[in-house]
Amino acid sequence: MTTIRRFSCRDLFKFAQVNLDYFTETYNVSFYLQYLARWPEYCLMAESVGYQRTAYILGKVEGEGKSWHGHVTAVTVSPTYRKQGIARQLMDTLEDVTANRHNGYFVDLFVRASNKAAISMYEKLGYSTYRTVLGYYSNDENALDMRKAMPRDVRKESIVPLSRPVRPEELEFD
Repeated sequence: MTTIRRFSCRDLFKFAQVNLDYFTETYNVSFYLQYLARWPEYCLMAESVGYQRTAYILGKVEGEGKSWHGHVTAVTVSPTYRKQGIARQLMDTLEDVTANRHNGYFVDLFVRASNKAAISMYEKLGYSTYRTVLGYYSNDENALDMRKAMPRDVRKESIVPLSRPVRPEELEFD
């Protein structure tokens, strides 16, 4: 059985096995601490029996006006715990926080264009590709910016795909 709870500072010392994956971005401690301090409702840890850390999600809320949205900064599941619905639980919780606590228009995330398994999972969760970001990752790999409209975006305007790719310097960051 898996339990979802708030990510805590103590988890930073015990979640290494979750991060050992080519597709998972690993950040410095101050980055994680900033998220925990500013957006604790978007930082969640999944644990199995025996308090084994199995997965986590980090996110934030950002933007203005119709660009007000939840953003998934990282979601990863330890390889031995994949295909059990843990990522779906984490994503569902983040979407719930975005829709019901922050009244966001959409949730977005970036995923490596080569990460076919993750792209498939996000599509099954209702995400679609909004745009391609050229050379987004450190190895110059492209990212897909995927989005899912929240109930506030009744007309689904936030997920209408862009007709051209963009460069990282064209992105809006808060």
